[in-house]
Amino acid sequence: MPVVRLRAPLSELAGGNRALELDGATVADVLKSLEREHPGTRGWILDERGHIREHINVFVNKDYGREDTSVTSTDCLHVIPAISGG
Repeated sequence: MPVVRLRAPLSELAGGNRALELDGATVADVLKSLEREHPGTRGWILDERGHIREHINVFVNKDYGREDTSVTSTDCLHVIPAISGG
């Protein structure tokens, strides 16, 4: 199964897990699995339409990923919230 790596504060919403093995054939499938297994993440990564939120970046291995990006069992998804400040 693909591995999802979360950074704080998203990892805190997933029970402190920084790396999770989740099932799915696309980025959206994997992120929906994350929401099912860790309901605290619901709405933080995907919006109500199932699209990745604007302030979230998802990389599949080292490449930028979108909802329809295919993933395999050996892939690693990095979910990174945007950092802002002044």
